[in-house]
Amino acid sequence: MAKTSPIEFIRQVQTETRKVVWPTRRETVMTGVMVVVMTTVLALFFLGVDSIFQAIVTALLKLAQ
Repeated sequence: MAKTSPIEFIRQVQTETRKVVWPTRRETVMTGVMVVVMTTVLALFFLGVDSIFQAIVTALLKLAQ
């Protein structure tokens, strides 16, 4: 395998960086909003599941007394 000099490596990185298509501001904001929305939905879902399990465990513990 041929070794690449540090200078050549930096040139290759710069060349590859120029090929990157960066998202627009609108795309970035929309993605951020979707992350917040999905995180909130999942948090509410897990809150509901946790509450159901808590009620089941509490009921079972009352039966055991």
